[in-house]
Amino acid sequence: MRVCVIGTGYVGLVTGVCLAHVGHDVVCIDVNEEKVKLMQSGQSPIFEPGLSELMQSSMAAGHLQFSTDLKAGVEHGDVLFIAVGTPALPTGESDTRYVEAVAKGIGTHLNGGYKVIVNKSTVPIGSGDWVRMIVLDGVAERQLAPVPAGGIPETVQSEVVADFDVVSNPEFLREGSAVYDTFNPDRIVLGSNSPRAIALMKELYTPIVERRFAEDSSAAPVSVLVTDLSSAEMVKYASNAFLATKISFINEVANICDRVGADVTQVAQGIGLDSRIGKKFLQAGIGWGGSCFPKDVAALIHTADDYGYEAQLLKAAVAVNNRQRQIILEKLQQVLKILKGKTVGLLGLTFKPDTDDMRDAPSLILIEQLNRLGAKVKAYDPIVSQSGLRHGLTGVIVETDASHLSDHCDALVLVTDWQQFQDLDYADMAQRMHSPILIDGRNFLDRETLVRAGFQYHGIGR
Repeated sequence: MRVCVIGTGYVGLVTGVCLAHVGHDVVCIDVNEEKVKLMQSGQSPIFEPGLSELMQSSMAAGHLQFSTDLKAGVEHGDVLFIAVGTPALPTGESDTRYVEAVAKGIGTHLNGGYKVIVNKSTVPIGSGDWVRMIVLDGVAERQLAPVPAGGIPETVQSEVVADFDVVSNPEFLREGSAVYDTFNPDRIVLGSNSPRAIALMKELYTPIVERRFAEDSSAAPVSVLVTDLSSAEMVKYASNAFLATKISFINEVANICDRVGADVTQVAQGIGLDSRIGKKFLQAGIGWGGSCFPKDVAALIHTADDYGYEAQLLKAAVAVNNRQRQIILEKLQQVLKILKGKTVGLLGLTFKPDTDDMRDAPSLILIEQLNRLGAKVKAYDPIVSQSGLRHGLTGVIVETDASHLSDHCDALVLVTDWQQFQDLDYADMAQRMHSPILIDGRNFLDRETLVRAGFQYHGIGR
């Protein structure tokens, strides 16, 4: 099938590359010329395991192109994915101006053939009908433009250029495993009242539904849930809000464990064995961040407020998460007392491992607060340290290896649970420090190993 993906952030680029890999003819559109040139050269603008290799092979096979030409992309695709950013505004609502610009642009370039316009961006509930309205606004603007000699008469043009349906197809990709998640999804959600559009989307996803590219190709076919537009949009927000709340719950339990002498890792194991609860997202620590959870929970709270309902549970989940960032500072103050004049090293900067994404990373709050309290802050991150990119990082010295990070530190804080951090030479690092103290902000490291290496170990809720 012929596909156009508009927007090449995490969602758009991964979606476009993976659809090309399964055999579709994909054109990815972005307004950033430098970014497009980079991708045309075969280089990915983001770090995502496995993405660059698939991108290069799909380009070599002739299934994947990159362009800034929206008109060419719209004309190319039978399915048009809108995958631009919807960042959170200070009010908590989503900034949909980029979606609006793309939808209007699609309307001005519709060429008469039937199109399925897919909301892949995380958009406010009710955006399906809104996008349809904006596309039609774009069509209307085109109708006002003079028709060139020999062109389609205006009366006919109005009938053929607006042959489209809008589908909500929310993404459930985890940064760091987005390629895996695309080929091994738990479910595919399609929101639309158009049987024609749903049939086309099912055809598009057939290779994935049949698990032709899955890690376990013998597994049962992927479940496809067909809903109305608004319900599909709500599935996305409700999923992320539930996971964020689950993390805040176990962090709340961890804080109680700290006070009563229980070990939250054992508690989490015990409650996770309950099939009604499950073990995932029960790792206590420094709290959630990134581009999805904070934005989506805030957007759902804002939507509830718009419709006269106070989402008290979601607000509490946010409050617990914000409070959790302070737990690390409190533990540092308990062991170091005065932080002014002390040096603290952060193991990890990104909001989670296997990504270079710093959006709403807990490390940023820690850096800010430690600077405010007069501490010197150093950090080492497997991706950020090697990339040379320091945009948005202030008040921190970024070291190029973990050994240099530990030099003359009064304490280390594990912020991101990179797998590489399991294998560091902690005995050597302890020797390099003023005081070998480690605060494990993810309960990720083995306490006994750290103690044998000479560290004073402090976990969360342990």
